[in-house]
Amino acid sequence: MNESASSPSASIDGLAAGGEVLVGMATLGKTAAALALVLGVILACSLLLRRLGGVNRGQGHRPRLVGSTAVGNRERVVIVEVESTWLVLGVGGGQVSKLHELPAPADTQPATDPAPADDGFAARFARAMRHNAGLGPSRDRSRP
Repeated sequence: MNESASSPSASIDGLAAGGEVLVGMATLGKTAAALALVLGVILACSLLLRRLGGVNRGQGHRPRLVGSTAVGNRERVVIVEVESTWLVLGVGGGQVSKLHELPAPADTQPATDPAPADDGFAARFARAMRHNAGLGPSRDRSRP
């Protein structure tokens, strides 16, 4: 006789096994979608907190960098202002040590970068080009 006609239960078992695989894949897909949703919510909250991070903090309690200088390859001495107190800190080798503490002067200004913050890239690039061409005020006389 014909083999396919004699085993209708074999084809039903095959469909049942295929259905179980589909159910398993659907469950896996739902789990992956839920995981992606949770990760998306975490990322959105992180970005929101980063954007609004400075709103709830008091400005007087945040440390402010007054100045710093390198004293070795990996060592620095930094002055940090915290609540009208200057802390002289030694930073290096994966640790921070307090070297000295003194009251902050009343007329201090924050540390400034060599390039002012309002300078754009074009102005800094033009200044660097003038410096490299020897046209700037700090001309290097050692070059021929």
